[in-house]
Amino acid sequence: MEKFFKLKEHGTTVRTELIAGLTTFLTMAYILAVNPGILGDSGMARGAVFTATALAAALASILMGVLANLPVALAPGMGLNAFFTYTVVLGMGYSWQTALTAVFLEGILFILLSVVNVREAIIDSVPANLKKAVAVGIGLFITLIGLKGAGIIVANPATLVSLGTVTEGSALLAAVGILITAALYALKVPGSILIGIFATTIIGIPMGITVPAGGWSSWSPVSMPDAPLFMKFDFSNVLTLKFFTVFISFLFVDIFDTVGTLVGVTQQAGLVGRDGKIPRVKQALLSDAVGTVAGAMLGTSTVTSYVESTAGVASGGRTGLTAVSTGVLFLLALVFSPLFLLIPAAATAPALVVVGFLMMQAVVGINFTDPTEGLPAFITIVMMPFAYSIAEGIVYGVLSYVVLKTLTGKAKSIPVFTWILFAVFILRFFIA
Repeated sequence: MEKFFKLKEHGTTVRTELIAGLTTFLTMAYILAVNPGILGDSGMARGAVFTATALAAALASILMGVLANLPVALAPGMGLNAFFTYTVVLGMGYSWQTALTAVFLEGILFILLSVVNVREAIIDSVPANLKKAVAVGIGLFITLIGLKGAGIIVANPATLVSLGTVTEGSALLAAVGILITAALYALKVPGSILIGIFATTIIGIPMGITVPAGGWSSWSPVSMPDAPLFMKFDFSNVLTLKFFTVFISFLFVDIFDTVGTLVGVTQQAGLVGRDGKIPRVKQALLSDAVGTVAGAMLGTSTVTSYVESTAGVASGGRTGLTAVSTGVLFLLALVFSPLFLLIPAAATAPALVVVGFLMMQAVVGINFTDPTEGLPAFITIVMMPFAYSIAEGIVYGVLSYVVLKTLTGKAKSIPVFTWILFAVFILRFFIA
């Protein structure tokens, strides 16, 4: 381990790295409970999604540790799973098989772009304020999903949405869970989100909300995991412009999510060089891309680097051994699938709200003093929850950015890739 991960060179030990790996796992293991719920809404079997989530997270994290030697763990991304279900499947009417196909092809392109270093060039060409706005908009969107799933926010024919009955049932349980999770997070308790999910689930038992599908008499926290939905692709819509819009949206969100996380985690770990570059970034991006392809083959949405890896770094993690140990723990979690699948929507809502809060923090970096920068960012943010679509937020953000810059005589400042996106999104309106 010393020779392979160069522990002494990075000022760490095997024990420190293993503790960091456990800390990272505890902070991001909520995805094992949340992802089956979100993708399950698309029609996918929750047990199969759980297996795919754990396997994809394990494979990608171990690959990151071995290839890039960075303390960054990966798993199916929040926001991307919501886009998969609520925009592509429920919004656009595609089957989940077609959505998996888009993720698979996205991953293939990621591999090619990572090998030839194009991903970094694309990232640099897209306006910084739009990148931050996408993160903020996704944070609001997944928060709305959590509140709606718990019954805190309900439909209202007069006002579109309104507050549900928060003094009873799932809404009350979710409200209690949000307070518990927020308090744990504020106290900097390791694994606060996961602990909050389990605490809320336990509280839901006497309330009659946490109930196994087959009843308590036959329930066991340990069992053999369900088989994943392997290679369930549908290529029949691949050559349509509408599918290409979906593909581009997956690409856009994942690129900035991954690189933003890599920059943040490596900076916190003190691994960024004097030139400001991330060490072994090509291997890191390749690990992410391969993880996405493998995840799609297994039956889950896009795999990406997790900002929760910063918790492991804070615990002393400095090498790929941290990521490898996190991956191994995801493999061990496979046998506890009944425990994670028992968790009700009211218990995952606190996780969505807290993750939404974390993503919202990017708003402070947006330049609102320049209307040609601030307005497109604002449109991107509000369109995601109000249109109930991550894709629409990206589309209208890019369109408004290009139009405003052009009308104010600043067309020369628009990057080439942004013009390409603008053209694609304009063509989208002519799709039947």
